[in-house]
Amino acid sequence: MDLFEYQAKHLFREHGVPVVPGDVCSTPELAREAARKIGTTVVVKAQVKTGGRGKAGGVKLAESPDEAFARAQDILGMDIKGHTVRKVLVTEAADIAEEYYVSFLLDRADRAFLAMASVAGGIDIEEVAATNPEALAKIRVDALAGVDDAKAAEIVAAAGFPAEVADEIAGVLTSLWDVLVNEDATLVEVNPLVRTPDGRILALDGKVTLDENADYRHASHADMVDTADTDPLELRAKELDLNYVKLTGEVGIIGNGAGLVMSTLDVVAYAGEEFGGVKPANFLDIGGGASAQVMANGLDIVLNDPEVKAVFVNVFGGITACDAVANGIVGALDLLAAKGETVTKPIVCRIDGNNAAEGRRILNEAEHEVIELVETMDDAARRVAQLAAQA
Repeated sequence: MDLFEYQAKHLFREHGVPVVPGDVCSTPELAREAARKIGTTVVVKAQVKTGGRGKAGGVKLAESPDEAFARAQDILGMDIKGHTVRKVLVTEAADIAEEYYVSFLLDRADRAFLAMASVAGGIDIEEVAATNPEALAKIRVDALAGVDDAKAAEIVAAAGFPAEVADEIAGVLTSLWDVLVNEDATLVEVNPLVRTPDGRILALDGKVTLDENADYRHASHADMVDTADTDPLELRAKELDLNYVKLTGEVGIIGNGAGLVMSTLDVVAYAGEEFGGVKPANFLDIGGGASAQVMANGLDIVLNDPEVKAVFVNVFGGITACDAVANGIVGALDLLAAKGETVTKPIVCRIDGNNAAEGRRILNEAEHEVIELVETMDDAARRVAQLAAQA
């Protein structure tokens, strides 16, 4: 999960990384009040989970509270690389003598972490890496050894930080490592990390990516989830512990296993070309335990998508046998009917694998009008695309 700048700075502050205080504002009026409280020149910064805010006009100086109001009015509602600005961060403007770059990230290929640091901060680090690669130090960090004073000093020396700020930068690095480890992050980044004319070191920006697999260890991380731009069906699917991603299409997809579901998306998209460009409406992997309740939850999510015209249930029985899957489908329709949600959209089923014949028998004998059994995956994809197009 990527965090907004203000959320990243909150974690930085908790772990001793020096930051400039500020207020998060959702209206121009709140921005004016924040600037009045600060009492000096402020920066009004768009809060979006993407880079390039400054170039897009999402970072503005304001000399007075009324100017902060105007700047927030300009920025709120902007579209920056497909992200709508709904909040701004108002902070005290800092004088800058030098700009640096520091970060830690997970290097999966090397099974370790990677520290990156540069005295050429303040611009896109990709640009530095491409045009002046020697200016970007890259130091491997062993996951077990971590970043102590010696490792921090090694990173500082490799990047060529000035001697007069070496100790302060090393301290920031150890604090950033604390953020990464204690918050279960896969990325912590500061760009720019600045030196002020009076010699202070401050993190003027921050980027953090949290590992959602570790959410069970961090109850407070739930407060950082941004739901404003998340599809309501995806939010509901997450509450039901379903692996669901909303797409733009007309065919609802339910399968057991990520690989099978991905293949199903491709097959449906290909078959849909014959019927005016019908496409998959979602990715939904119900996993190995296709119980009636899990299948009911999956169908409930898919069928509540108004764009879905037909549903393709594509299951290959393995550990969970096909008869259990079939009972799950029948039970799911009964559960939905008991809730007053009668299913009228056609459901094309292709089940194969362990105990497939018994599974097909169960579905046939259930005699649900909306269920249609098709033997092969290709034929099922073509049929569901046809039904979606007709609807």
